[in-house]
Amino acid sequence: MSGFNKVVDSYEEAMAGLEDGMTILAGGFGLCGIPENLINQVKKSGVKDLTIVSNNCGIDGFGLGVLLEDRQIKKMISSYVGENALFERQMLAGELEVELTPQGTLAEKMRAGGAGIPAFYTATGFGTPVGEGKEVREFSGRSYILEESVTGDFAIVKGWKADRFGNVIYRHTAQNFNPLAATAGKITVVEVEEIVEPGELDPAQIHTPGIYVDRIIKGNFEKRIEQRTVRTNK
Repeated sequence: MSGFNKVVDSYEEAMAGLEDGMTILAGGFGLCGIPENLINQVKKSGVKDLTIVSNNCGIDGFGLGVLLEDRQIKKMISSYVGENALFERQMLAGELEVELTPQGTLAEKMRAGGAGIPAFYTATGFGTPVGEGKEVREFSGRSYILEESVTGDFAIVKGWKADRFGNVIYRHTAQNFNPLAATAGKITVVEVEEIVEPGELDPAQIHTPGIYVDRIIKGNFEKRIEQRTVRTNK
């Protein structure tokens, strides 16, 4: 890389600097918009004791689920266990620390972290196990709990198109948590389906400005469907 050019040529270069014990923010929702090749590089690197912040943990054998196989994840901060049986087994056995977080709260934790806001109040979770041990304040007659924002050593993100300067566009529902995660990483790595020259993207369509992005790589994607339902012929 040189100057404003943020394109890297290998996944090893994309995830250079990743070490044991780091925190990774990962975009995606289920299997939609997940940075699958960057996840595979994390697995290949063999790093351990990771804290992963993501809506869920993929499925068995794909997405973030592959990092559970060799117990590379120490802690998950996520919204639900989802379709991953290994995630469920490790959590119930006490082998994996899990901080279950309401989905909107998780999104705001990332957004606030990227904006430099250390904490915020939300009514979500008050009076439930989510709010236990957290500061409570009352505003306009309603109780709110204090939630801390999150940031990561790395943010790994899946985009649709990007230019060499790191400006990123997401496609439809694959946007999900990706633009939020992208702002909150000390090192933000984005893998995309297409890289174009600066000026080719419509500025009004850019979701993540290049100022947030450190590395861009072009990947090939399997794009699995988590649940497929088809109509039977009668």
